[in-house]
Amino acid sequence: MSIEPSRSRPVLDPYVDRYAARTAGMTASEIRALFAVASRPEVVSLAGGMPNISGLPLDVVGHAINDLVLKDGPTAMQYGSGQGTPELREQITEIMRLEGIEAHADDVVVTVGSQQAVDLVTRIFCDPGDVVLCEAPSYVGALGVFKSYQCEVVHAEMDADGLIPDALRNAIRATKAAGKTIKFLYTIPNFHNPAGVTLSLERRHEVVEICAEEGILILEDNPYGLLGFDREPMPAMRSMSADNIIYLGSFSKTFAPGFRVGWALAPHTVREKLVLAQESATLCPPSFSQMAISAYLRDHDWQGQIKDFREMYRERRDAMIGALTDMMPPAVRWNVPDGGFYVWLTLPPGINAKAMLPRAVTARVAYVPGTAFFADGFGSSAMRLSFCYPTPERIREGVRRLAGVLEAEMELQSTFGIDDTTEMRLGLGPDNPSPNSI
Repeated sequence: MSIEPSRSRPVLDPYVDRYAARTAGMTASEIRALFAVASRPEVVSLAGGMPNISGLPLDVVGHAINDLVLKDGPTAMQYGSGQGTPELREQITEIMRLEGIEAHADDVVVTVGSQQAVDLVTRIFCDPGDVVLCEAPSYVGALGVFKSYQCEVVHAEMDADGLIPDALRNAIRATKAAGKTIKFLYTIPNFHNPAGVTLSLERRHEVVEICAEEGILILEDNPYGLLGFDREPMPAMRSMSADNIIYLGSFSKTFAPGFRVGWALAPHTVREKLVLAQESATLCPPSFSQMAISAYLRDHDWQGQIKDFREMYRERRDAMIGALTDMMPPAVRWNVPDGGFYVWLTLPPGINAKAMLPRAVTARVAYVPGTAFFADGFGSSAMRLSFCYPTPERIREGVRRLAGVLEAEMELQSTFGIDDTTEMRLGLGPDNPSPNSI
């Protein structure tokens, strides 16, 4: 009989003095820390952004994979190009054309999900101490990458129309005045994760112009661009300038995340560095996954499938907004996203989303505290709610439970009071306002 080690005593790491300095930036994200709890069947998870692949025609996918193994198995299961298969790269250019991008397949680099693309771009551009500009809030996975490469993140404020150009100018001006080097702006212009907002067309042009004038590269991360509910896709920022924008895409949201296939469209000289970085990291992206996706794109109505996904996510969005409207206390605010997976919820003053999370989990509902999406400790008064995975019925039940927890928290606050000192400790006092204005 094996005996499990005690979990009550901390395990001392004998290698603690041998790790590279950059490992100090490697910490578990608040989302990953929630997975074990949120995956319990009794918990309604409004936390993780898992795509709902229940609408995917698995019989079609299964037949495509079966044919792939029978006809091209030896190639599909072999090493491939570090840049990706030519067929898939050509198909990717057709997908990007839906957002106004005209590109050549030679400038596409296939990656292991767009997460790896963020990592590769950061690796080839950033030295320790370099600055990456990010929206406030920003994607937790990207923040983790930047931290692991010892970058400094400088946030620029957003509102309902996305990144505020004047806030970007101010961030650039302050960073340069401090003598620091800005390597790129990281932005999610469509159906932002976590904020759920979309950068307006006018601001897209303005942000591109600002970065061009300042000599700043733009890293445009666009996993949700084809998942709008009420309109056709907006022009990508990359369609407005090919010189200083690296565009990232992914099949995780429009097909299935388990294949782990994304891509980067980069200026030609940058592409060469990306391929070298890709080869040093993985030798090559998986040939099998690429060829399976190529077969799906070639033989199936993938645009019709995306339309089905859009309708499914719209139904879930409507269920969440309806439940929030019906059940949340009047002091709570939220946005109404017109695509993507997320709603950004702002709590009444003095309520700390991270501190409240254990009580929410006890009530069998999970969310992600807003602090996960800031590099500077802000966001305690906000949370991200995800509507992509639960059914509409489960969404309503999850919001009901969350509203009950929040009402109890507000009742405690009303009973015991909260002073300015406590607010300042939470980062919410008048001298330290939250930068989030969504």
